[in-house]
Amino acid sequence: MLMAKDLAKMSKKKKLHFSLLDPDKQKPDVAGSIAKTAEEAGSSAVMVGGSTLISQEQVDETVKAIKDNSKLPVILFPSGAKFLSKYADAVFFMSLLNSRNLGYVIREHVKGAPFVKYSGIEPISMGYVIVEPGMTAGKVGEVDLVKKDDIETAVGYALATQYLGMDFFYLEAGSGAPSPVSDKMISEVKKNIDIPLVIGGGIRSAKVAKEKAKAGADIIVTGTKLEEEKNLKKALSDIIKSIEE
Repeated sequence: MLMAKDLAKMSKKKKLHFSLLDPDKQKPDVAGSIAKTAEEAGSSAVMVGGSTLISQEQVDETVKAIKDNSKLPVILFPSGAKFLSKYADAVFFMSLLNSRNLGYVIREHVKGAPFVKYSGIEPISMGYVIVEPGMTAGKVGEVDLVKKDDIETAVGYALATQYLGMDFFYLEAGSGAPSPVSDKMISEVKKNIDIPLVIGGGIRSAKVAKEKAKAGADIIVTGTKLEEEKNLKKALSDIIKSIEE
């Protein structure tokens, strides 16, 4: 399975939506149910990860429940090497580029690389940058947040990601952020790179998702929305339809 190439090709044909599930936010059976709904709504993949995880078992059980209930590819979004799972299809082998902690930039990757090799899950390289306000991800990741209006720095990180040969660039404001990455920042970043641009954090409505997609996001990620929405299928369907228009 060459998921990175497939997703990149798909993102050039249409805007994609990924559902992000945090094993610390719901029990595995609930995660499985959410994944099933996400698949029915038209999501392209399920990301699994979070900033406050306690054990690998949490991740394993969540991934297994998702696989039991959905055919969507499961991509790990790990905060560290100890939160990898052999049951996933792939892992975003991502470097938190604006972290002050070398662990999040490269050292956790060194620890986790043998697991990735011998488990057979596909590594998908990604440059990951957090913008103000950053929320929990910014605090836990010990990040020097990119200012909301610092377009030049965001573009620099994006270009560095591409020049380092990474597959994707992920720019986010943090899960649960009151406001997402600005349209202007998204637009300028997209103008300067050829690899897929992933945007997440603070995207709670179809209107906002459409704005980010029009600005240049190739992939929209929603996470907190999945935890809060009562009529999840309709909410996700509306978001996915809006970004595909």
